[in-house]
Amino acid sequence: MRLSRLTVPTFILCLITLLSSCSENSSESEFGRLSIQLTDAPFPHELVSEANVTIFKVDARQNDSEDETGYVTLMEDEIEINLLELTNGVTETLVDTEIPVGNYDLVRVYVKGVNVVMTGGESYELDVPSGEQTGIKVFIDPAIEVAGGLSADLLLDFDVSRSFVPKGNYPDYNGFNFNPVIRASNLSTAGTLQGKILTPDADTEIAVDGASVTVYDGDTEITATASGSDGGYVIMGLPAGIYNIVVTKAGFITSEEVEVEIVAANKTVTDFQLSPE
Repeated sequence: MRLSRLTVPTFILCLITLLSSCSENSSESEFGRLSIQLTDAPFPHELVSEANVTIFKVDARQNDSEDETGYVTLMEDEIEINLLELTNGVTETLVDTEIPVGNYDLVRVYVKGVNVVMTGGESYELDVPSGEQTGIKVFIDPAIEVAGGLSADLLLDFDVSRSFVPKGNYPDYNGFNFNPVIRASNLSTAGTLQGKILTPDADTEIAVDGASVTVYDGDTEITATASGSDGGYVIMGLPAGIYNIVVTKAGFITSEEVEVEIVAANKTVTDFQLSPE
């Protein structure tokens, strides 16, 4: 058994799915279809009620392009999103459009209107360094291929626990800094981890709400989420491989470290039992 290294739950913000649609003449198609969605995981809900961003443009760069001519605009509509409404596999579509086939190695997400609303009603407006002018750059390595008649899926893991940095000490925060941290995962080579967190009670089991589920690759924290009111959790976009999972919640004994295997394009179901301290 070990103590959790998670201090603030990690958020997943952006699920970006690149889908090239099937066609009768797929071998001759010069376009694939692009769909973009968002998903997220909960911020500490006892303190924060809203974490809002406005995404007003998304574009993608074709591989090895050195100037703006290599970028394809995916959308230019303002979409206001409360990230806390997108939890545990819930997604919101941002884009559904055709784009030229090719390899894409960079996505730029343009954001503005970033703010945090506390449960007590206080609201903090956050500066957006470069994100509004040049976009938040997310490199895709290896580059993802969009081909006519085929599909390619990309997940952007927006680590809000690192991107929304509190000012002051818990629980007396007096604002936040915005320093976006985003990780890209190719969903064709990634899988999903999901399950439930329960605690025994006599002859039954009770769901544990708000338990932190943290994923490690060796000693490196990859991402984390929190269980919902039904005890369920979902972590999407984990590259195929072997990971260690630890579950924690105040008032409960930290779980034993569990090794799980993530299989590309599949779901790995892993449940945990937490015992009260």
